[in-house]
Amino acid sequence: MTSIAPDTSLERELRLTIVVHGRPAPQGSKKYAGHRLNAASGRRSAVLVEQSKRVKPWRALVTTATTNAIANGGCLYTPLDGPLEAEIVFTVRKPASAPKRRRTWPTTRDSGDIDKLLRSTFDGIADGNGVVDDSRIIRVAAIKTFPGEHPEALPEPGAIIRLYTLPGDPR
Repeated sequence: MTSIAPDTSLERELRLTIVVHGRPAPQGSKKYAGHRLNAASGRRSAVLVEQSKRVKPWRALVTTATTNAIANGGCLYTPLDGPLEAEIVFTVRKPASAPKRRRTWPTTRDSGDIDKLLRSTFDGIADGNGVVDDSRIIRVAAIKTFPGEHPEALPEPGAIIRLYTLPGDPR
């Protein structure tokens, strides 16, 4: 098996830091909610809705935090474009049943799949005009942790997001 080592030869530049306070929510699992008739085509199609009720509030929190981070930058800002890198530390709620005096890991379903947490977070960043499109993010480093169990963990659920530009032709 081969491992993928980070390309340390790339000169990246920190462009935006976003701090979001609130409970991270995964996006991606849909449930069937019946059929509807498409008025334009006249075809019937399935209606799929997001299974988690927490996704919309989380995306709204990320969008607001993104616009606030941009506004607090104090300069003219255009959404990031070209190849980007994201570093994210998700702080998730620690279950009451988890041990209090030793390091534990957020591996339960309640803490969310990290790929689905990234999906909802990236969409919120794009909605807040932090990036032109979340497809521009080509490299990601992400961790889920409990409050106080990682150097960058928030004291309450939320996320710290850092966006970097990588060398290359901006579009």
